[in-house]
Amino acid sequence: MRFAAIGLDHRHIYNMVEGLLEAGAVCAGFDPRTSDERVLAGFRERFPQLQAMDADRLIEDPSIDLVVCAAIPSERAAIAIRAMQAGKDVMVDKPGVTTFAQLADVEATVARTGRIFSICFSERFLVPSTIVAGKLIADGAIGRVVQTLGLGPHRLNRAIRPSWFFEPSYFGGILTDIASHQIDQFLHFTGSRDADIVASGTGHFGSAELPDFEDFGEILLRSPQAGGYIRVDWFTADGLPTWGDGRLTILGTDGTIELRKYIDIAGRPGTDHLFLVDGKGTRHIDASGEPLTYFRNLVADIAGRTDTAMSQQHAFTVCRLALEAQAKAVRLPARASERKAS
Repeated sequence: MRFAAIGLDHRHIYNMVEGLLEAGAVCAGFDPRTSDERVLAGFRERFPQLQAMDADRLIEDPSIDLVVCAAIPSERAAIAIRAMQAGKDVMVDKPGVTTFAQLADVEATVARTGRIFSICFSERFLVPSTIVAGKLIADGAIGRVVQTLGLGPHRLNRAIRPSWFFEPSYFGGILTDIASHQIDQFLHFTGSRDADIVASGTGHFGSAELPDFEDFGEILLRSPQAGGYIRVDWFTADGLPTWGDGRLTILGTDGTIELRKYIDIAGRPGTDHLFLVDGKGTRHIDASGEPLTYFRNLVADIAGRTDTAMSQQHAFTVCRLALEAQAKAVRLPARASERKAS
């Protein structure tokens, strides 16, 4: 399987390309155009063997099966549609789309071309502990799942962010963007095909220099199978030795699973800490060695026209729910000092 990388605007492109190479795919080249030269420099440093080519040449190359894309979020749908019209499958970074119109256009293109539109939800697909959690749930370790609590804190790193990062028209808003990870996990771990957005909100509580930037968001959602709460933010403090203390708690009728994906603060070293509580007691599982499956499954899907990596409907449902949550979000109260000033 041959693929090309088009859209080097977010560092997630590193994991996407690396995962495909490890799965045995061959990179035919990459388009070096970018809005962030630091991302391009990092790409060249990690993959010095790969050849830079114009995007038109890559899309028109009939030997290329897949286009991977981590462009500016608002540009991903157009790139994906063009690639699918050229007979290629697509894997994009989240969010796959930033508007309802883009989602409708992508859905129509998939229906017309029969191509795959996959979204690399890194907080599940690149986290070994989520795979172990899924196996435990399938084995009945915590009974029936009734609720998930997903936390997605991020470090702002304002000094190294490109200008588009702070413009909602480019990334769709905090719930469209990073909360899509937690929506994906809610649907996956509760076995839900769809859900309702019960309530959602966004707010700005940080620097007064960015009054329109959403640095906090929350969602309450519910399906016939379970309920879920999501909190995302840009408040990870500099003292944390990683980009965010992402956690997922899964409540079952017979126990709970908590994933501390990237760090166990003031505790065990390393990543992918899984804590299981059941009728027999409590247990810590080091899940960091669990093999990842998304990329090799996607490679197999492209060859066999299957959907083992992620169903097409799941990808579209996550996009729609994230857009609905963003559209319905109430503006949370401003900081006390701002209320007094007004």
